[in-house]
Formats: sequence, structure tokens, C-alpha cells
Amino acid sequence: MIALAVEELAGLGALEADADEVTGVQVDSRRIVPGDLFVAVGGGSAFLADARARGAAATLVADEPHAALARIGGLVRDRSDARFVAITGSMGKTTTKDILAALCRPHARTVAAESSYNNELGVPLTLCRLELDTEVCVLELAMRGFGQIAALCAFSRPDIAVITSIGPVHLEQVGTLQGVRRAKSELLEALPAGGTAIVPADFPVERDDLEVVRVGADVRLEAFEPEGERARVVTSLGTLEVNFTMRHLAENVVYALAAYRALGLPLDRAGEGASAVVFADWRNQQLPLPGGGLLINDAWNANPVSMRAALEHLRERAAGRRTVAVLGEMAELGDYAEEGHREVGSALRELGIDVVVAVGPQARAYGGRSVAGAGEAVALLRELLEPGDCVLVKGARALALEGIAAALANVPA
Repeated sequence: MIALAVEELAGLGALEADADEVTGVQVDSRRIVPGDLFVAVGGGSAFLADARARGAAATLVADEPHAALARIGGLVRDRSDARFVAITGSMGKTTTKDILAALCRPHARTVAAESSYNNELGVPLTLCRLELDTEVCVLELAMRGFGQIAALCAFSRPDIAVITSIGPVHLEQVGTLQGVRRAKSELLEALPAGGTAIVPADFPVERDDLEVVRVGADVRLEAFEPEGERARVVTSLGTLEVNFTMRHLAENVVYALAAYRALGLPLDRAGEGASAVVFADWRNQQLPLPGGGLLINDAWNANPVSMRAALEHLRERAAGRRTVAVLGEMAELGDYAEEGHREVGSALRELGIDVVVAVGPQARAYGGRSVAGAGEAVALLRELLEPGDCVLVKGARALALEGIAAALANVPA
């Protein structure tokens, strides 16, 4: 991290320091290395001694932890000459972030958000990994309601904005798809004059001082050609060979490639990083199962649109083998919840998925075998799975369905 003087942290809370500067920031004492600042969040005060024992240069029990982290992240951001890309969207933001980071790394010193570090904790922690020689920083911004993206942008100050999609998520907080659009537009409002906005073809942009790139119009996906464990993605900006075969991620490549171009990186060399994409845990992971089966672990979260996309990929990867969908209920759909769950049930029937295990009360709308939670699902799957089965695990984050995926690795399917 670009070093900060300890005196710059004054006024944020109870500060204890054994050095004049800090060279990193952590909220988990287990990740402390010498020189770090440990910021106590939640029950973090119980780990102050552990942080010091691991070499923390300073500890901070903040009066307002989120505000303190925003302040610290902003101080680091102010010292950086990097270009900043911020990515949001109802679906695809983490995947697009992972693809863009892979494209950038061969050509620019790049810092990208870990996993889904996309909120009041994650965004400052990403900024606190910047070094003086960092050239590109790729941020992911989450939205739970109005004002959250604006607050994250206030201290991260992106130069390039990417909005990957608008879909039925967080409706409990924002009400309608129009509300989702309005909340995501906070990212465009935060851009400086002359900034670049990369958006879906039909996304309204009310500012005339931005460069607007519309995916599906100005730049397009032209073909997606899977072969084995790789695929060719043909776009109007060029062709890349990527190390994944999920068809529903192809458009994310277009968004990433458009951002890569906006950063001024060489389009004719974008393929150098395209074969090194690493997805965040529990997203789009494909793992072999004992007995010749395949596990698609997409357990991080779900909504009706992403559910259908994952089911289509399951059927395509199965290539005639038996398909097993372990699907949890979906959260934060508000008044759309009942209809959204029915839509997933219709997709399961339309696609001819062979075996359905529905996890959670609302998931009963999917049909198939219904269970209350992940533990019951594992027990049922030990009875149901057969050699060669292709299995998808996907559902709301709160269900922690990744535990099912971990258990299946030891099931002879």
C-alpha cells in the first residue's frame, strides 16, 4: 500500500501506534503482516492483541468503522496515479471484474478487488492495496439500496464506469427495475467530465459530457464457440480465446474488452491475458466428480435471470448425460418473489432437467424434491446421484450452498 503517516489517522477513533506510518490495512487480524494497520470492525476489538502480535504497526478502534475505512481508502486513492474502473450490475459484475483484471495484468500493474470485495469494507480494502506504481485499479461496487454506490464513489472516484446488466435483484430495497436502474446510475453520476460509461444498449445516460459505449450496439458479441474446456469469443473489438465455456459469460467478455480499450491498453494484445481468467470462489467453478461426473458450483447467489443462464449451461455441458439441479430459493425479490420462483420452475421444465432438489420454502415452486436446508440436500443427493451425473448448485447467498458443493466432491457421482 502507498504508505500513510499515522498522524493522518488521528480523529478516527482510539488509535495505538508503534510506528510513524502504516503500509497496509486489514480488518481480519489473521491477515496482518508487519507494517499493517488493523481496523476493528464489529467484534474486532477482541483481536487487537492478536493483530499486534502479528506485527501490526497500529490498531484503530474506529468511532464509525465504515466512515473510517472510507477516509483511509480515500487518502490512498488521492496519492495514486492509476486509472480506476468501477463495475456494477445486477448480474455479471464479479465475472466482468475477473475477466478485465486478467486482460490487464500482462500490460499494466493491476490491482483488482478480491472475491466480492464490493461494499463499505471491500472497496476501501481494495484501495488500500494500491502501490505507487499501480497503473490500473479494478473495483466492484455493490448496491443494496439507493445511495450506496454514490457513497462508494465519493472516495473511490472512478474514471471508467461499467454497468453490466439490470435485473430483478434487491427489489425489496429499490422496488422496481426502474429503481435498480436509478441506483446503478449513481455510478455514472460520479464520473468526471470526459469519463467513459460502458452500459447495456438500452441503458439511459442523461449526461452529455461522457464517452458512452453501448454493449450490443457500439460493441457487440458476434459468436461464442466452445471447444473442450476453452472457447473462442468473437466480438466487434476482436477475438479472444478464453479458458472457460460458460456461454452466458460471453457478453461479460465484451464489457471487459470495452473497458480494456477505454484504459488505452493494446487491443491487438488483449488475448495475452484471456487464457488466465480466475473466477471468484463459488462462481462458475467446474469440478470433476468421482465416477466421471461434473459439478458446476455457482453457489454464490441467484436471481431468475442468472438461474436460467446457469441451467442452460448445465444442459449444454451435460451433452446428453443426466442433469441434476440443486437450487436454493432466491432472496430480495420483494413483490416479484412468487413470480420469480415460478419462472425458475418453468425454466426447469422447459429445459428438461432430469433431477431437481429444491432448497428452502420458496424453492418448492421449482418442483422436484424439496428440502429445508443444505444438510438435508446433501443427505438426499447421496441417495440420488449416479455415475456421470452433471450437477449444478446455485441459490441465495444466505443458504450457504457452497457446503453442498464441497460435500459432493466426495460423492461417487
